[in-house]
Amino acid sequence: MAENLLSSPPPTPLARAERFVWLTARVLEQRRFAYHFLRGGADPVETALTAYLNEDGGYGHALEPDLRGPVSQPLHTAHGLRVLDSIGRCGGPRVERICRYLTEVSTHDGALPAIHPSQRGYPSAPFVPVVDSPPSALLSTGPVVGLLHRNQVWHAWLFRATEFCWSAVESLEESHPYEVQAAVAFLDGAPDRPRAEAAADRLGRLVREQRLAVLDPGRPEDFPVSEGYAPGEHHYPHDYARVPDSLAARWFTDKEMDLSLDRLEADQQEDGGWPIRWRAWAPGSSLEWRPIVTIEALRTLRAHGRALA
Repeated sequence: MAENLLSSPPPTPLARAERFVWLTARVLEQRRFAYHFLRGGADPVETALTAYLNEDGGYGHALEPDLRGPVSQPLHTAHGLRVLDSIGRCGGPRVERICRYLTEVSTHDGALPAIHPSQRGYPSAPFVPVVDSPPSALLSTGPVVGLLHRNQVWHAWLFRATEFCWSAVESLEESHPYEVQAAVAFLDGAPDRPRAEAAADRLGRLVREQRLAVLDPGRPEDFPVSEGYAPGEHHYPHDYARVPDSLAARWFTDKEMDLSLDRLEADQQEDGGWPIRWRAWAPGSSLEWRPIVTIEALRTLRAHGRALA
């Protein structure tokens, strides 16, 4: 099979993606691809992820490719937690150390900033500016809190961070797709399910009213791109409902979701990988992101029952 992967383009979406991953991905994404699609083990993924771990319990070293440099950051750490969650390893002493790191870098109200000031002096994307006293952000806090709750992790840090997320989600009047995704990640893991369902119902109405999801993939130009986003940086139903049991799946009809998944399938490029839609600012960052996006596209398609092989 290896010989075929390196010669003529493989015929199936999964095989084309596999070729792309072996040609371009970091070791971590190679191990993740093997785990999710080639019956690889969880231990090699965890070992590869450890290379990004710092002594303070957080993750750095460009684990999230838009932030370069060695220092730990909330966005890196959220990325690391997602990897651990995906392999069933989101627990134990490692997560306890992560929670201690989250406590140390939290703002005065107990939540996470998007970027900690320690990033200053290292390269980072222009759309994630470094400020001296950053505010709490749902963008960084929501996914972490939701994931820890979903894995039944209990730590003192979660109490105030959870209250911040509830307040932020329930007070949203205007938003943008990445913030909505963070809200969904929180609500999908929040332990108060009736409250989460009510908040998700309200959020779904906001998404449709503000046209934050492209419901007709044939006419994306009819849907606005949020301020500060790159031209064509649209979001689709599958971007909010990565799995069928997400609360966000209720926001869309079966037809709308099918059209969205059709678009996701069609987005696979000739080299076998999926593109990034946000603004590319550095060659290395773009190269590292594409295998990550490719793995997530495959996982989304498979979760929704689309054939890959």
